[in-house]
Amino acid sequence: MIASTAPSVLPELSEETKSEIEEIPPYKVILLDDNVTTMEFVIRILIQIFGKDPDTAQALMWQVHTEGAAHVATLSKEQAELKQEQVHNAASSGGIPVSLCH
Repeated sequence: MIASTAPSVLPELSEETKSEIEEIPPYKVILLDDNVTTMEFVIRILIQIFGKDPDTAQALMWQVHTEGAAHVATLSKEQAELKQEQVHNAASSGGIPVSLCH
């Protein structure tokens, strides 16, 4: 039987190795204005799904309404996709048609 032990301290990465490691960039989640989704629904998903406080949610909803879009979060790809799915599910269960880009 062969026994092995793991080193107690991880080796330092060289600067060259550190520069070769690529980080996955964060994703910006942007809500777009449409003619179907209600303002109340947008505020609700901003509070329930994105964790915004009511004042921030209302300000973002107005930004979407008046400017056509608003940046609501910056997340990892997996988190952004999860939020997108949660919004789709909330819209579907609420009878609201939603189309999201990714």
